[in-house]
Amino acid sequence: MSRGDRLQFENPIEDAVSRLRFSPESNNLLVASWDSYLRLYNVESSSLSLELYSQAALLDCCFEDDSTSFSSGSDGFIRRYDLNAGTVDTIGRHDDIATSIVYSCDKGEVISTGLDEKIKFWDTRQRESLVFTTDASAAVRCITVSGNNLVVCMDASIHIYDLRNLDQAFRSCASQVEVPIRCVTSVPYSRGYAVGSVDGQVAVDFPDTSCPSETKYSFRCHPKCRNGRIDGVSVNAVEFSPCGSGTFVTGDNEGYVISWNAKSRRRLFELPRYSNSIASLAYNHTGKLLAVASSHTYQTANEKEEAPQVFIHRL
Repeated sequence: MSRGDRLQFENPIEDAVSRLRFSPESNNLLVASWDSYLRLYNVESSSLSLELYSQAALLDCCFEDDSTSFSSGSDGFIRRYDLNAGTVDTIGRHDDIATSIVYSCDKGEVISTGLDEKIKFWDTRQRESLVFTTDASAAVRCITVSGNNLVVCMDASIHIYDLRNLDQAFRSCASQVEVPIRCVTSVPYSRGYAVGSVDGQVAVDFPDTSCPSETKYSFRCHPKCRNGRIDGVSVNAVEFSPCGSGTFVTGDNEGYVISWNAKSRRRLFELPRYSNSIASLAYNHTGKLLAVASSHTYQTANEKEEAPQVFIHRL
């Protein structure tokens, strides 16, 4: 497979990319970065449609629909973007860095987490948008929504909240990895999720199914051999194809993107190595486009701080 088309930046991204998100309805791509800008690209024309300044490093972003998106920032603020009008407003904040943000279609709510150990739920249809807050008991690094489940990752621990009944206690899931979790994503064709760890492991779990073919497993997908022993490289991104094909891609801190068959755990293909870490991956709504962010991530001292680049692969 070829390296793919590089999005051309009229105003280059000046700092690390934190998140790529495709619109659920179109081939518009959001790029959140540490240079405080949220950028919207039209992938079909490979052009920059919108660039909005946010006054803080952006650590995550999500779409509500094709015209509305949200971000979480290093200043703790949760911001809403009207992508048609090109405006930004604040819906609330955390008491520390806001690390992650997702949108639940079923609940119609934005969910954010932060280093203040809080999980906050925002109903943007209401004037008083904060509708619920719960303690996570530790700093939250990443979250995902899988059906009615909110999967929350803290260090090597996983908590699952039922979005239909937030007053009840969370379920603590035994993690299949014993090292800090770097990323988490949902499995689109099932009520499952997958995590990537700092030592090169991917773990997949289906906590709410009795189907024998959907059993949890883990495997080391990015091993590196150094000095005669196996070392792991951080898996920064895991993304499943929305087509229900049972394939997913992983991106690591050494610039490798690999496609896998979820059931057999066999490698399908590997893209040519990128010059920088893989900071984020995203499929479009049809699964025919894969966006790859090649960027430093501030994880290690020896990362190359080259200008970030975003590539689009047509699958």
